[in-house]
Amino acid sequence: MTLEADVLSAFPAEVRIPAQLVADAVAASSAESPRVLVVLDDDPTGTQSVADLAVLTSWEVADFTWAFTHIRENQTKPAVYVLTNTRSLDPAEAAARNEEIVRNALAAAASTNGLRLGFVSRSDSTLRGHYPLEPDVIAATVAAETGENTDGVVIVPAFPDAGRVTIGGVHYMRGDAGSLTPVAETEFAKDASFGFTNSELAKYVEEKSKGRFPASDVIVLDLNIIRAGASAQDPAISAKAIADALESATDSTPIVADIVTENDFRALALGLEEAERRGKRLLYRVGPPFVRGRIGQEIRTALTSDEAFAGNTPSTAGGLIVVGSHVGVTTRQLNDLTAQHSSARTIEIDVEKLIAGTKTQGEAEADAYIGTVVADVVDALRSGDVIVHTSRLLIKTDDAAASLKIARTVSAAVVAVVNRTLKTFPPRFVIAKGGITSSDVAAHGLEIRHAIVRGPMLPGIVSLWEPVDGPAKGIPYIVFAGNVGDDQSLTQVTRKLSATF
Repeated sequence: MTLEADVLSAFPAEVRIPAQLVADAVAASSAESPRVLVVLDDDPTGTQSVADLAVLTSWEVADFTWAFTHIRENQTKPAVYVLTNTRSLDPAEAAARNEEIVRNALAAAASTNGLRLGFVSRSDSTLRGHYPLEPDVIAATVAAETGENTDGVVIVPAFPDAGRVTIGGVHYMRGDAGSLTPVAETEFAKDASFGFTNSELAKYVEEKSKGRFPASDVIVLDLNIIRAGASAQDPAISAKAIADALESATDSTPIVADIVTENDFRALALGLEEAERRGKRLLYRVGPPFVRGRIGQEIRTALTSDEAFAGNTPSTAGGLIVVGSHVGVTTRQLNDLTAQHSSARTIEIDVEKLIAGTKTQGEAEADAYIGTVVADVVDALRSGDVIVHTSRLLIKTDDAAASLKIARTVSAAVVAVVNRTLKTFPPRFVIAKGGITSSDVAAHGLEIRHAIVRGPMLPGIVSLWEPVDGPAKGIPYIVFAGNVGDDQSLTQVTRKLSATF
């Protein structure tokens, strides 16, 4: 274990950069031909670092047309999130979904006064997900549709608000007292579907690409480059250094970047803007905060209780907290919430019973079991908040595909509980804990098609969506990643929204 201060001592201080400087640079490049970033988010937790942006759970051409119109009419920042949920899919399904989304986005842009698109493949800050498959598919689809080849894929998993930083090309997870643990030494690297062994990002690229991209070919933008203007506090020096370092990028060259602070994101954004002005065509494979920095958005302060319900009349029903994630921090957060919120009713979905039912008597038995859970939830919502969680024993196999199938079965049950509850007795709010859980609850449980990300519920993390259509319209929906926050975070968010806590 290493101390962050010791690792950083070898590098320059950060360059102070206001968000408006980035926003102005982005606006200047779009003056003649507007450009929007389409963020393919492999689970909905990527929205936790941004505010007041459109998010789609469907991706027909008409959906993109709605989003592009929303951006133009409301003068919002130039980005739209598309909830792909590909982290829950097998590689073939993930590839097909990425291709379909890119084709439809390009088709919508072509009919919107020549709108230009950039593409962001948003994934996990702890390196889980379909890499390099997703950026590969996006690049190939863009080339097939437009004839434009991708020069570089910029890989930026850092998420400082959640304790993930990259220094010297190594990706770390912050711990207590300023300690840093290489991410390959954490529980996330042992993921049944997306495990890995390398914390040095260039070697991670080589590992995941099975040698197609050797570590020696990866361009590393370390803090010496990101902070090249430190001594003069001149962002232009850093921007030039970054753009210069990318001159050799061609044919989807992997590019990894050090990030420790928001100023580093902004320095990188200015450098990427300069590289693209020079003609480089780039794709991005990133963690949650990258987009905020890239479009020059200020850090949104955490929403207050009043802001969470702004424009809507809160229901008198209790709120629904749904917990599906199994990572350690989620279980600790669940334990804290149940201990602190004594008036809430806790209902467990027995995963072993659910899976046994699908194996023995098929869907009927599982459906009957779900029906009993829904009846209990609805009854409890009439008097207060309800915590619904899957049993904490994680059932998995050594087979990645089988593990994903189990995850889907469990997620389908959670979705059914939420959807039937919504249509029987709508809750005051809904919190969904876990990436796959929050994705499926949004798209299928609450039937959200279009929403606006209003901002974070805690500083830098946990986003609130306002559904703008469907049966959940007006009900605050909280997307809560499984791997963020401290042990009290779920309790803090629930307290903001609850009428009985």
